[in-house]
Amino acid sequence: MKQENRREFIRKNGKRTAGLWAGALVLAKGKKAVSANDKVILGAIGLGGRGQSLVRGFALRKDVQFAGLCDPDLRRPKQLFEMLKSEHNPDLTLTDDYRRIIDNKEIDAVVVATPDHWHAIPTITACQAGKDVYVEKPASHNIWEGRKMLQAARKYNRVVQVGMQTRSAPYAQKALEYIRSGQLGPIHYCKIFNMKSGSPYKEGAVGPIPKEMNWDLWLGPASMREYRDGIARGGWLYYWDYCGGDFGNDSIHQIDLARMLIGKDYAKSVHCTGGNLAFNDDREVPDTQAATFKFDDMVVTFDLTQWAPYMAKIPMAMRESDQFPYWPQSATRVELYGEKGLMIVGRHGGGWQVFTNDGKVTAQEYGRFPDDIHKENFIQCIRSRERPNADIEEGHRSAILFHMGNISYRIGERKLLFDPNAERFIGDDDANRLLKRDYREPYVIPDNV
Repeated sequence: MKQENRREFIRKNGKRTAGLWAGALVLAKGKKAVSANDKVILGAIGLGGRGQSLVRGFALRKDVQFAGLCDPDLRRPKQLFEMLKSEHNPDLTLTDDYRRIIDNKEIDAVVVATPDHWHAIPTITACQAGKDVYVEKPASHNIWEGRKMLQAARKYNRVVQVGMQTRSAPYAQKALEYIRSGQLGPIHYCKIFNMKSGSPYKEGAVGPIPKEMNWDLWLGPASMREYRDGIARGGWLYYWDYCGGDFGNDSIHQIDLARMLIGKDYAKSVHCTGGNLAFNDDREVPDTQAATFKFDDMVVTFDLTQWAPYMAKIPMAMRESDQFPYWPQSATRVELYGEKGLMIVGRHGGGWQVFTNDGKVTAQEYGRFPDDIHKENFIQCIRSRERPNADIEEGHRSAILFHMGNISYRIGERKLLFDPNAERFIGDDDANRLLKRDYREPYVIPDNV
């Protein structure tokens, strides 16, 4: 975008953005809960692969109707929009600006499935406008904005469900019951794995901004950069400006599952090492990471690869059947070492098994993919006003762990001590500077949300 065009955009939209923050309290006070007999009216912000999957899944429900869809790249949702307009709601609207969704007073709740750097702003503004939120994982791009998301949810009494579906899985709840029964014994060591295959990343050449792409809005709070199609089409996963790498984007599922099972909130310290060791490509984030978190009575480790062809996620067919994966090559597992046994758990299905010292399986539970159950929980909480299974507070605390690990890595692989009350690092200014990003005008989150 040319500099004069950028200044003109800020001139036209900056006051409007500020007004949206300032006027949100009035809107929130006027919003009523959805009754049991009414359809929940949804709007969707972010229509990439995951966003379209969520929209299609919610749209299958008879108690839901979409009123608006939004994506800054209008090339992506055309087919979905035409299908939903024909089969779901003839009055459905499509826009490139998330603020049109927030402003729509007909909408009760929004589904946010943007790249990670765009999770906080629409979540906070939706809460301020009296709307509930289903926001994809990870909850936040940084620790500071995660706290602001939580503050907004509580201040405006909003239901905010994070897309960490395993919290809604019956098999995961049964694993938690087993641990709480004492049959595994006290747990002092937990290992979290996100060891997957992958390929080198090349960011591609600078190109003209497509006419159907609002590049300024896509960048949002991130710094201005020239358009590259590869970044907008999935390459954002490899840049600190938009994401925490796979440590945050995908591993958050295992991190949250582990945190739920061990019953911990904040780690006391972290040390993370790694690098771009396999590919030496254009990514900013590492392709290999190892982190150690210390809790009062437990050590938790995390291991990541993006290049190991012999590691794989549990196939979807296996998640929908009475089968267990071959655990040593299960890429996204959690291992819990109790004094009486070892529990290995899969995320998003895959189930769990408990092993003793002779290799005998003493307990097990098959798993199922919990996506629909998680949506059901969100819709029911919109009606009941109860906290959802993956409430924003749980999403925020789980995200803090991977943020801690990435910060340790980015400042030279230093060990860091963490103050959970202040949500700050102890005695390390370099680390604390990464608690919050630099927000580009007009996409700024105020201190008082």
